[in-house]
Amino acid sequence: MQVHDPRIPAFEDCVVPEMLKKQAARQPGKVYAVFEDGEEWTYAEMLSRARRAAAGFRALGVERGDHVLSWLPNGREALLTWFGLNMLGAVYVPVNTSYRGGLLEHVVALSDARLIVVHSQLMGRLADIDRARLTDAIVVGGEAAAIEGLTAHPAEALQPGEEAEAEEPVTPWESQYIIFTSGTTGPSKAVLSPYLQAYAMSCESYHFLNAEDRVLVNLPLFHVGGTIFVYVMLHHGGSVLIEEGFRTDGFWETVRRHEVTATCLVGAMTPFLLKLPPSNRDRDHPMRSIVTIPWNEDSLALGKRYGVDMYTGFNMTEISSPIVSEANPPALGTCGKSREGVEVRVVDDNDCEVPPGVVGELIVRTDRPWAMNAGCYKNPEATAKAWRNGWFHTGDAFRYDEQGNFFFVDRIKDAIRRRGENISSFEVESEVTQFAAVREAAAIPVPSEFNEDEVMVVVAPSPGQTIDAEELFRFLEPRMAHFMLPRFIRVVDDLPKTPTQKVQKVKLKEDGITPDTWDREKAGIKVKREAIG
Repeated sequence: MQVHDPRIPAFEDCVVPEMLKKQAARQPGKVYAVFEDGEEWTYAEMLSRARRAAAGFRALGVERGDHVLSWLPNGREALLTWFGLNMLGAVYVPVNTSYRGGLLEHVVALSDARLIVVHSQLMGRLADIDRARLTDAIVVGGEAAAIEGLTAHPAEALQPGEEAEAEEPVTPWESQYIIFTSGTTGPSKAVLSPYLQAYAMSCESYHFLNAEDRVLVNLPLFHVGGTIFVYVMLHHGGSVLIEEGFRTDGFWETVRRHEVTATCLVGAMTPFLLKLPPSNRDRDHPMRSIVTIPWNEDSLALGKRYGVDMYTGFNMTEISSPIVSEANPPALGTCGKSREGVEVRVVDDNDCEVPPGVVGELIVRTDRPWAMNAGCYKNPEATAKAWRNGWFHTGDAFRYDEQGNFFFVDRIKDAIRRRGENISSFEVESEVTQFAAVREAAAIPVPSEFNEDEVMVVVAPSPGQTIDAEELFRFLEPRMAHFMLPRFIRVVDDLPKTPTQKVQKVKLKEDGITPDTWDREKAGIKVKREAIG
């Protein structure tokens, strides 16, 4: 099938089955995927395994366009499930491995899936929920107890002797996968993602990667942070090292042993690596580039210490990396600039563009069809609300400067309003984490006796450190505007997070002011307002 629109790349450059066939024909013996135990799959083997997985799914009744759940940690089976489904033109629907109870029930029902590929250690959680349309499960990782009403199939069902693929070529505008949003502020939404979105999100955004790279993928494959790099390396003909999760200890040994040249760090990963003891081997490694979010002093310091080019950007499940940076951007706090092929604006409540320096909502559109999400599955209200006036509304507060740099301010839902001032929780957290004893922090609003928000900071200590709340407050006093200073400080061992390393602020808000929370006013500390003149 030929497409005459020049905005649409060749199918072999953007659709997973065609990319697999192209790379297997060009370089059959080159390694594509490496796993934690050192096993390697060449492109030829990856294609054969994907075709066999497709045959296994077809034998269980999976057809083109069907949704199939994948409830697995990073590894062989997760990759096989994804590529095997795409070989048939079916839709890969990965699920967060932390889900259980009501949240698990929600995504299972929302998916409309009849089949799930599930790890044996997770299988038991399915017994406790309404499984909606689920009738069959391929169980990997060992045996699991039987569940009435759910037919279990062994892991071997993923690799029968025969091979299969879609009868007609899979097209770039079909859904490659459904990714559920992180669910940090409410029920997860099921985002329909075409192949062209993955192409725009990765190949056009991470311009510094090429066929010579090997990317360490330790962000989960139920999140775009993981899928991006698996996809872009398939496109380029490079390779990936797939690990189940991020580990600070041994990180650089893994990089050296497997000749990793690039990776992505989010949240606390960067400061964790920065806090490793200095070594005379800090620059003895093949790593060339790291994508890190957010971009701050720690990011800059990590690049300088380890001799790596650092990049940053802004992305969401629903969009396609519209803002990216050059190597080592000088403006701390930036997400970068809008990339070619996308248009971004910062607007007010009426979608009118605001001037530089003024905070508004970031909205996005692209010049290529299907380069962003195709809507929220079974949620037309959310789709219509996001896609207003021909633009996708991110729900994120941003500002930009005269040079075209964009700066993330906050999730609009996370903004704190106190004494008539809008406070960015992101900016509060950035200052708090500069305190040496703080490993990570979350700023949240809590109700005051005056029917407005008070600022509360929840902090977790660095290894071997303790946090004195009053000492932390005194550190913040000269660094922050008076209205941003927290009234409440709570110290916890760890902040609650999703497996994608996003802090679950909804849980912290539910906890509210606990008995162990330090209260500035009860401590008798008064905040001085800044004098003018």
